Amino acid sequence: MPGRNLEAVIAATREVGDMAMARWRGEGQAVNVWNKSHDNPVSDVDLAVDARLKAVLGAMVPEAGWLSEETADNADRLACRAMWCVDPIDGTRDFIRGRPGWCVSVALVVEGAPELGVLYAPALDELWVAQRGKGALLNGETLHASRRTSFDGARVPADSLPKIDRDLVMVTKPNSIALRMALVADDRADLVATLRWGFEWDVAAAALIATEAGATVTDAFGQPLIFNTPRAQAFGVIACAPGIHTAVVDRLHDRAVALTSPS
Repeated sequence: MPGRNLEAVIAATREVGDMAMARWRGEGQAVNVWNKSHDNPVSDVDLAVDARLKAVLGAMVPEAGWLSEETADNADRLACRAMWCVDPIDGTRDFIRGRPGWCVSVALVVEGAPELGVLYAPALDELWVAQRGKGALLNGETLHASRRTSFDGARVPADSLPKIDRDLVMVTKPNSIALRMALVADDRADLVATLRWGFEWDVAAAALIATEAGATVTDAFGQPLIFNTPRAQAFGVIACAPGIHTAVVDRLHDRAVALTSPS
């Protein structure tokens, strides 16, 4: 596939991340924020990053489809062997509140699986990169995911825990789900799990980074994630140390079934 160049993708992601960082710092005009739907904020920076990435990445691989949080979906992508899967700013709430837990997320999906992924979190000075079968890096250093084998005491990025999960240990939680998954890749957390319908753009790059670092990544039922699907959604995501994956699925099972069963 011509034009697939990791360094060029990294450069494009850095460019838009640095642009967003300048606005986050308060340079230039004030960030304009509104709600796309109830409690679903977006900013003019999200849209500017989206437009720039679509232009640059689209020129790199013209035959690839496009799926982004800030672009109206087009079913034409389903006929494409490759697809760019982008979240222009993952963690918009942190971005608009002046907190650092946000990033630009870019993945190239080929035949249903991420082939390359880049997360750039400029406020944290973190650049996460992975290629399928070639490992994952954080700021140029090889990542090794958590190898924990005991579920009790597992570290999870969270602000609070329900009673059933109080055998876990909370660590700092960025608003970005991609960055939370990346913490598992860097052995700063042992487990990330969600129990809601999530979009592919939220997790595509992070799923590859975590997997290439040695973590296990699935949906909430323990099934493999598949990308470039008609709904562009999966129910939940788990990113965890391989040794606790079965325990995580068991812990989530009843809640996942209740949330997905017809009422």
